[in-house]
Amino acid sequence: MLTPEHLHHLRNLSLAARQAAEGFLNGAHASRRHGAGMEFSQYRPYQPGDDLRRLDWRLAARSDRYYLRESEIDTSLTVHLLLDASASMNHRDDNGLTKLDYARLLLGALAYLATQQGDAVGLSILSPGGLRHLAPRADARQLPRIYHALETAEATGHFPAPETLAPLTARRQRALTVCVSDLYEEGTEINSLLTRLRATSGDVLLLHLMAHNELAFSYQGAVTFRDLETGQTLQIDAGPQRAAYQQQLQEWLRITAQQARRQGFDYHLLDTAQPLDAAMREFLRRRRLS
Repeated sequence: MLTPEHLHHLRNLSLAARQAAEGFLNGAHASRRHGAGMEFSQYRPYQPGDDLRRLDWRLAARSDRYYLRESEIDTSLTVHLLLDASASMNHRDDNGLTKLDYARLLLGALAYLATQQGDAVGLSILSPGGLRHLAPRADARQLPRIYHALETAEATGHFPAPETLAPLTARRQRALTVCVSDLYEEGTEINSLLTRLRATSGDVLLLHLMAHNELAFSYQGAVTFRDLETGQTLQIDAGPQRAAYQQQLQEWLRITAQQARRQGFDYHLLDTAQPLDAAMREFLRRRRLS
């Protein structure tokens, strides 16, 4: 299993996404309809009018009977990827990766997985400077477009205002929305956007990124923290504050997960020091249910 650091050090998002995703393709089928798909399922007797190209001629030679090979094929859908590109995503973990670095790898891998399933994939990068949106498409050129948009994305400012995000919910389009965010917000702007998207598009998978040094509070001694979005600073002695911090963090995570699920989101917490497999497994599970 490739670690996020190994994938990041490839310095090639296309290659990293493919390497991270390929191990998860087998068995990732959204339905059990039978047809002319890629994965063999069963035989059935030939009937007049069937496509002769699907006949198993070797079986016919052995048995003097004609059978067609049926396969399990996917029911394609629309996958809409959302990247929170506010400044808090510049937080750097002890492994050297920022949350934005991890999000690029994760969304690249999910885009690759969805494309391999025949889905139409779109990407929206949410930043205060404006909405960067690639409409969902299922053509061969969409993946390079998504990779380029992710590679050139920068995390700046606050989470964008509702008027900036209005085009995302302007029309109804059935889709599986996958949002990658650290859920750092002034009020409830992220939750409000996802609530509107669930109403207009359907299923929402919320992947909550937290750096390992945030989760474990691995800091030592006197530390100065700076809010990446407001610029405010706080100086503390890490040791005496560790227990209280971790208690408050666990309570916040519990409430955050509870509220997200109450809103109907499929919520999952991700540690940016961990491989991408857990998030991809949840994506494929959610896709099968969509």
